Amino acid sequence: MIQQAVPTRATKGGLLFLSSTAVIWLLLGLIGAGTFTACSEFNRALKSDSLEYKMAVAEKYYDKGSYDRAIPLLEELIMLKRGTAASERINYLHAKAHFLMKDYVMAAYYLENYARTFPTAQYTEECTFLNAYCYYKNSPAYELDQADTRTAIDQLQLFMVRYPTTILKDSCNTLIERLRIKLEVKSYHAAEQYFHMRNFQGASMAFKDFLRAYPNSDYREDAMMRVLRSDHQVAMNSVEKRKVERLQEAMRSYRNFADAYPQGVERDVADRLNEELKSELDRVTKE
Repeated sequence: MIQQAVPTRATKGGLLFLSSTAVIWLLLGLIGAGTFTACSEFNRALKSDSLEYKMAVAEKYYDKGSYDRAIPLLEELIMLKRGTAASERINYLHAKAHFLMKDYVMAAYYLENYARTFPTAQYTEECTFLNAYCYYKNSPAYELDQADTRTAIDQLQLFMVRYPTTILKDSCNTLIERLRIKLEVKSYHAAEQYFHMRNFQGASMAFKDFLRAYPNSDYREDAMMRVLRSDHQVAMNSVEKRKVERLQEAMRSYRNFADAYPQGVERDVADRLNEELKSELDRVTKE
C-alpha cells in the first residue's frame, strides 16, 4: 500500500519525508508525554511528604479547572492541616471544587460543613449561599418529589435572615420565586389528576386547598372553575339525604367564581351549571 508522504524540513539532500502514519504516531507520542508529565506531577504530589508541595499542586489543578485531581490532594491536606491557619482555605477549596464539578449533593454537604466549622470566616457567606444554591440545582421537575425544592426555599430564606444586608438578596428572592412556582404547578396538577380520574369530591378539596395556598396564582380562574365543575358533579349525583346541602355548596362555588371573574372565559358554562343546580334544588325541595 502506498502511504502519503508529508514534507517536514529541508536537508542537504533535499526534502525529508515522513509517512502520514509516522506523523500520527509522533503526535500521539507528544500527547502521551504531556499526559504522563501531568500524571507524574499528580502522583508525586500524592506521595510527597511536603505539605507545601501538595498545596501548590492542588491549587494549580484547582486554578486550571482540574477539580478531579485537586480534590484528592485537598482531602489529604484537610487531614494533615487540621487545626492550622491553612485549614480554612483548604476546606473552602475542597467544598468549592465539588460545586464547580457540579456534584451538588456532595457540594451541599461540604459547603454546609465549612459554614458550620468556620462560622465567621472569609468565605462563610459565600458557602452558605452556595449550599442553598446546591439544593436549588438539585430541585427536580415538578412531577417528582419536591423535598429538595422545599429545602432550597428554607435554606435561601435562612441565608437572608443570617445576612440581611447581603448583595445576594435579589438573587435569593428570584430563586425562591422560581421554586415556589414549581411547587404551585405541582399542587395544581395533583388536583387536576383527581378531576381527570373523576374523583370529583377529592378534586374539589384539592383545588380549594390549592386556592388557599396560592391565592394569586395564574391558575386561579381555572382552579375556581374546576371547583364549580367538581361540586356540580358531586351535588347532581349525591344521595338524597345530602343533596340539598351539596347543591347549596355548589351554588356557593358558582357565586365565588362569578364574583371573581364576571367576564371569565367560561362564564357562560358557569351560568349553565348554576341553572342546572337551581333547577335540581327546586325539584328536591318540592318533593
